[in-house]
Amino acid sequence: MSSQDTRSTAIRAPQRDPAWMARVFWSGAALALLWPLFVATEFRPWVLFDAASRGPTLAFLASFFPPAVGADFLLLVARETWRTVAVATAGITLALVVAVPATLLSTRALSISALSGRMAPVPAALRQLLRWMLIVLRSIPELVWALIFVRVVGLGPTAGVLAIALTYGGMLGKVYGEILESGEEHATRSLLANGSGRLQAFCYALLPQNATELTSYTVYRWECAIRSSVVLGFVGAGGLGQELDNSTKMFAGGEVATILLVFIALVALADRISASLRRGLG
Repeated sequence: MSSQDTRSTAIRAPQRDPAWMARVFWSGAALALLWPLFVATEFRPWVLFDAASRGPTLAFLASFFPPAVGADFLLLVARETWRTVAVATAGITLALVVAVPATLLSTRALSISALSGRMAPVPAALRQLLRWMLIVLRSIPELVWALIFVRVVGLGPTAGVLAIALTYGGMLGKVYGEILESGEEHATRSLLANGSGRLQAFCYALLPQNATELTSYTVYRWECAIRSSVVLGFVGAGGLGQELDNSTKMFAGGEVATILLVFIALVALADRISASLRRGLG
């Protein structure tokens, strides 16, 4: 192409985006759909900058400095931090007790009766029942479970452990099943067709090819459980969340700042551990 043709093409090039009308239309449509949602939620962020709320907010934020560093308080925070990690870890462990058997029994790839093409009625009904159970468990937030268990077993970490176990058991069971059913099933079906049991087919066929993804998701959920255990403390489930709630109610800004810094460090540490494990499995 000659230089004159290049200049001619440049002259004929559109001077504005030819798709601008479509972008404007869809942006307006999105705004029209979202606006009623903002109205329904009474979303008014400018209230934060109102004179009536600006003064108390700035005063509370100013009380964050300096953070509380008393020996007794730091010892209390260290103990509650350990309790928070323990609640998350124990909750995930119990969630695995719920999720793994439910996954093995509800995964179609491990169904012996489905080798002929159509699952038998009884196994199909059991599989659907287990899937409904997992839906119920994960549909109820861990905060609601914690409120229920606080009234059953009383205040303390037990309620938090049980709440995480039930909600995360439903989450893990659902995702585990999707991971196993999305993989290659030839080796699994071959083992089952030659007389292998469900557990053997899982250990020697499905697990090796999906171990990395299963472990990565489990570690990610453990990281989420640490954050959840802090939130559960606000309803009396113990840990950092309960201490944060107490300090906030007492308007002890320095204590709040210290707990928030520890919580940020804890989540960052969990994220680093999670990343390291994923790299090791990759």
